[in-house]
Amino acid sequence: MAGRHSPWLEGFSDAIGFVGGALLGFGAGQVTGLDLFAPGYGVASMGGIVLVGLGAGLGKRWARQWRDSRQSEDT
Repeated sequence: MAGRHSPWLEGFSDAIGFVGGALLGFGAGQVTGLDLFAPGYGVASMGGIVLVGLGAGLGKRWARQWRDSRQSEDT
């Protein structure tokens, strides 16, 4: 499998990055007062949703960059 990652490594690292990033985004929302679970769709709730989404996306991106850096070290 030259040039490709194991499907298990790819899936597992994507999942860890996604969930970890979402949790960091949730924590950032809690610290700044943007509660994901606030009632209704007010500013606090929408801000919390945005932070969780951004955190999840960035976490997955960081996981892919980590995987790519591991592959370049191996070659």
